[in-house]
Amino acid sequence: MAEELDPFRIAQEQLKEAAQVMKLDNAALQLLLEPMRTYIFSIPVRMRDGSTKTFTGFRVHHNDARGPCKGGIRFHPAETLDTVKALASWMTWKCSLANIPYGGGKGGVICDPKKLNQTELEALSRGYTRAVAKFIGPKVDVMAPDVYTTPQIMAWMVDEYSKIVGHNEPAVITGKPLEVWGSEGRNDSTALGAMYILREAAKYKKINLKTATIAIQGAGNAGNYAFSLSKKLFGSKVVAISDSQGGIYSKKGLDYEKVMEAKDKKGTVQAYKDAEKITNEELLQLGVDVLIPSAIENQITGSNASKVKAKILLELANGPVTPEADKILAHSKVFDLPDFLINSGGVIGSYFEWLQNVSGYYWKLDEFNARLDEMVTRSFHDVMQRQEEYAEAGKKVSARTAAYTIAVDRVAKAMKARGWY
Repeated sequence: MAEELDPFRIAQEQLKEAAQVMKLDNAALQLLLEPMRTYIFSIPVRMRDGSTKTFTGFRVHHNDARGPCKGGIRFHPAETLDTVKALASWMTWKCSLANIPYGGGKGGVICDPKKLNQTELEALSRGYTRAVAKFIGPKVDVMAPDVYTTPQIMAWMVDEYSKIVGHNEPAVITGKPLEVWGSEGRNDSTALGAMYILREAAKYKKINLKTATIAIQGAGNAGNYAFSLSKKLFGSKVVAISDSQGGIYSKKGLDYEKVMEAKDKKGTVQAYKDAEKITNEELLQLGVDVLIPSAIENQITGSNASKVKAKILLELANGPVTPEADKILAHSKVFDLPDFLINSGGVIGSYFEWLQNVSGYYWKLDEFNARLDEMVTRSFHDVMQRQEEYAEAGKKVSARTAAYTIAVDRVAKAMKARGWY
């Protein structure tokens, strides 16, 4: 039987497993298995040749029992509604685990932004904003960048929304440039939060990060910052990194500046000469101390999970490990830390930006980073404690399931208190 790789079905399966462990009320489970609201819409854009092309867009609100929905927007040629629904549900658990007052949301557009010029990209961004304007807002749904969307796109969107409502409204979107009410620290907060958790995980597993080797799948925003920050904070040796075209490996370690220079010039890390070319699949199987998948969903599956040799698996991407892979990793020596814990620094950073926008008072970078460190460190130890509590009760659960039980319990209690079930 073929392994289920639909991200939304995977998200539902993960929830059901946690619900069974924690004996969740069935009424609460049924409320949480499906999004509360799903929007599908068309966005007409005048193209450079004078024609009009219609793009399909999505916005999903999974659950808002604990506060406004929160989630990014993806521009991707392979975007699907099920992917957006999965990401929205994972955002619910991410916000709940971090214990910030948000629910889960997500958005996307089926498009290839690499084939759009600046004018077309701006028109698409503003068109998306107009399409969702009635369903978003600082107290309703707060958007942010995600795959192939940028701070510049967020600036266009906040400008369009502000025109619609008739006043400046920076708190409707996070991940904005500093010039339009963005926050210091937001750009690298996803990777920095992961590095703070890696520090705690290394202590937990007695691994010396100064001598540790790291492989990173994905050279986008999160992977790029993970590369630079792991060297800057710990002195770790990044021996491999990849992008959509393939990867590179060097036992002696990779030079960050030269790798990124090669990627900027040629569009791929494989343009870096002083390393061996490898595939993404080979990168996942390297015998390193830390493996960081920071690309897209379903990278570690039932077919390759047994080949993962890393001591720590730091899930920086959303949904990189499938349920079948989870079962295999649970019986291995790999210390697998779940995505909605590891990449929570991004939404925590967005929360900080939103707080500053709402209050009109802006923090210094040191304050931002110190608060981020405090919150992700607490979440890591909450998960470890919950996992140990289950173990003491004679029930072995993964770190992912332990994290789910914390997050789901908080949302279920909020729904119960509000009289939803």
